[in-house]
Amino acid sequence: MLDMDKTPIVPPGALRDGFKGQRMFVLPRPVVRAAIDRPVTNRLLVTDAGFFPHAAKHGRTRPNGAPQHVFMVCTDGSGTVSLDGTRHQVEQGDAVLIRAGEPHEYLASEHDPWTLWWMHVSGADAGELFSAALSAAGGPITHLRDPSRVASLISQVIDALDSTTSAGLTLASGAAWNALAQVAATGRRARGQAQDPVELAVEHLRATTPQRTSVEELAGMVGLSPSQFSALFRQKVGVPPVRYQSDLRMARAREMLDSTDMTVAAISAACGYDDPLYFSRRFTKTHGISPSSYRQRTV
Repeated sequence: MLDMDKTPIVPPGALRDGFKGQRMFVLPRPVVRAAIDRPVTNRLLVTDAGFFPHAAKHGRTRPNGAPQHVFMVCTDGSGTVSLDGTRHQVEQGDAVLIRAGEPHEYLASEHDPWTLWWMHVSGADAGELFSAALSAAGGPITHLRDPSRVASLISQVIDALDSTTSAGLTLASGAAWNALAQVAATGRRARGQAQDPVELAVEHLRATTPQRTSVEELAGMVGLSPSQFSALFRQKVGVPPVRYQSDLRMARAREMLDSTDMTVAAISAACGYDDPLYFSRRFTKTHGISPSSYRQRTV
């Protein structure tokens, strides 16, 4: 049976209620037991996942290791990880691979605390994936070719876990597999110039529409502060990140109104709006015409 006890050893002075802007999801134990016996999730199951921005005094000590394999990506700041008596420095763009049952300890830098995207995985194929990733990386700490893309995949894992449905857990498994495969397939790279942060953020938003990603999360993916990211995004794209996401959802709505017979309420839900009336108001404000009138227009 999987041990789901995640009680951390908290360093003195650490925040016990989390970090501003954080996201975290831990599957309830009954859900884990059911999922580990189902096809797909029995091969690879994400039991925990999260996003900790600027996680001051964040740390864990596990003398007996974790019951699952642990994967972490640092997109900003720094910290240290101790494994097998060796202390490793973790910096922006690095990923950490810790096998299940391996004793370890990690701690954010006091002066420049890390921003972490992380997940715990188990299942029949999890060990093999970790072995492949560790082999390609050349060790438990590796500098990623594209840390923002891997962070985007972990963001998708968190979104999928939030539903706790069988379909959601399957989607989380697929995104987690892809994230680990990114490490296994591309291996380690030398530290150097990163990809353009705005291009990476736009790529994530296009890939995850209609889901909403906060400015804090987008900034965390690309290693910038929210204010730096917002200013750079607006400079390069011409609109703020929130407006850009809204424009993407509106474009999706136009496409569905043109190409499907779905009701306006169904299109509203498919575009990420829970309230059809609010969706109609947003659509009308954006296009100067209601969704129903848009569908009935003469082309």
